[in-house]
Amino acid sequence: MILRPDYMNAIKPFMDVKIVKILAGVRRSGKSTIFNMIKDELCLKGIPLSNIIIRRYTDNIHESYNATQMYNDLKESIISKGRCYLLLDELQEIVGWEKVVNSLFEDEDVDIYITGSNSKLMSSEISTYLSGRYISIPVYTLSYEEYLTFKGFSRQAQNDLLMEYIQYGGFPLVALNNFDTHSAYQVVEGIYSSVISRDIAKRHEIRNQDLFDRVVKYIIENVGKTFSANTIVSFLKNEKRTISVEAIYNYIKWLTEAFIIYPCSRYDLKGKSVLKTLEKYYLSDISFKYSKQGYNGSMLSSILENIVFLELKRRGYEAYVGKNYTKEIDFVGINLNEKVYIQVCKELPHESNREIDNLNDISDHYHKYVVTLDKLAKGIENGIEIIYLGDFLLRKQW
Repeated sequence: MILRPDYMNAIKPFMDVKIVKILAGVRRSGKSTIFNMIKDELCLKGIPLSNIIIRRYTDNIHESYNATQMYNDLKESIISKGRCYLLLDELQEIVGWEKVVNSLFEDEDVDIYITGSNSKLMSSEISTYLSGRYISIPVYTLSYEEYLTFKGFSRQAQNDLLMEYIQYGGFPLVALNNFDTHSAYQVVEGIYSSVISRDIAKRHEIRNQDLFDRVVKYIIENVGKTFSANTIVSFLKNEKRTISVEAIYNYIKWLTEAFIIYPCSRYDLKGKSVLKTLEKYYLSDISFKYSKQGYNGSMLSSILENIVFLELKRRGYEAYVGKNYTKEIDFVGINLNEKVYIQVCKELPHESNREIDNLNDISDHYHKYVVTLDKLAKGIENGIEIIYLGDFLLRKQW
């Protein structure tokens, strides 16, 4: 098992604290492996294996499993053992799970850890029962640094694997195996299909699967571009397809809840406010784009943006598209009182200084970067650092 220490570092302060720990992210992003890391950490602390109760609710046998059965099983497993540790994997499969967790949390001497592949685990259902008594830890596919670890390379070898990371994405299963390109994308297509069919189409009883698939395809094709629900409606109308704006909003909401996409709102730098129109969307892993469209170099601009967006999220930043009068900043990252401004490009344009000029117009003194795939384009200009993508992803602090 290859460790992901950043997640354990996030979890450790809350171990044995009367708080439910929720880890949520796209399917196959490594949540079950993190559970194994938690189990090993508990064993190192001297906790008997009999007091570590692991349940995985992903198998078909749990399709007819109900909350009462779940409660009875867990209750029986902890009787007369003293403090027990409940590691409950893919809990969203059980209708009424939140009532079970709340009851055990209230009445038993248990430390509870939950994983799931739906963001509702971190919203309305559990907040009703555990308001102020849970901590949510988002789980992402592999960062570039983690990818190097999975491949057995040191940070010094990063240049050799950056293009591979860009081409294959960060799903642990792909990183751990030496798949050829076709096989790697087949694996990702399987993950995608599982999410679409199980977490979205089946759960929300989508009747027109073909139309839904076309909407998803449009969103994937337009990753990193500004569009609205009305834009999609107009596009489909040209294809002689009819769909309501409300249906588009529902599709986007369900894709977001299942961690296929993340929204990226616009942020007005002058008014210091989040704008509610014309969001962008990025994928939870860039390989989703390749599994649907194949890989080619013309995608690089949006793919590089997607990689930087996910890195911002991993490091705890809220990521926004910056609006500075008529100019756009690719990303404004906000983490408490800290900000970072980032422009992303394949290479610096020879005919203009647009990437730098957009950042020059920002008057505050937070860090500003132009992140590029050009290894030779390094330096500092007017306080703006031009940095190679691989170096940027591996830098400990921005």
